[in-house]
Amino acid sequence: MKNLEEKLRLYLVTNSDGLEESVFLRKIEEAIKGGVTIVQIREKDRSTREYIELATKVHEITRRYDVPLIVDDRIDVAMAVGAEGVHLGQSDMPVKMARDILGENVIIGATTKTVEQAREAYESGADYLGVGAIYPTTTKVKTVLTSVDTLKDICASAPIPANAIGGLAKDNLQILKGAPVAGICVVSAIMKAEDTKEAAAGLRRAYEELAV
Repeated sequence: MKNLEEKLRLYLVTNSDGLEESVFLRKIEEAIKGGVTIVQIREKDRSTREYIELATKVHEITRRYDVPLIVDDRIDVAMAVGAEGVHLGQSDMPVKMARDILGENVIIGATTKTVEQAREAYESGADYLGVGAIYPTTTKVKTVLTSVDTLKDICASAPIPANAIGGLAKDNLQILKGAPVAGICVVSAIMKAEDTKEAAAGLRRAYEELAV
């Protein structure tokens, strides 16, 4: 995708836990209005059919705002709903295999925690990297902390954009100062906010101030 780096600036990873579907969808739309530039739908516990049904509704929203939709883990779901991309962790389908299946026009992101993983992801055809967790997270995803020094090394090791992820919030982004990341990935700082639009706007401002 052209200008992918710009699209990565404020990357929302969704969490529907405890939310009625209408509230969940409204939060995503409000977050986009507040400045989210890309959305990843992440559903670990839904059946394939339920995942497809929800992803279809999310995609209707993201398309309206020309925001790419990335599906976490599930290449089949991404293909079924015509999502713009998939994001793969270290225990998911290998990036090279996913690239062979999806072709060149689908965005593929890869979670990396080491320079070696970053280089392998790049050489296998990944378009961007998600690096972290920078801080401990409250999501159900198992996390291993990544130092900012390692983040900087990863950014230097692969010529594709890298985003920081893991416990990031408006008031703790300073830790990333000097790291040449394309953007930040957030879950709780937006999904758990009372005012989703303002939370996204605040994060966008804080990141852009950091990047100056």
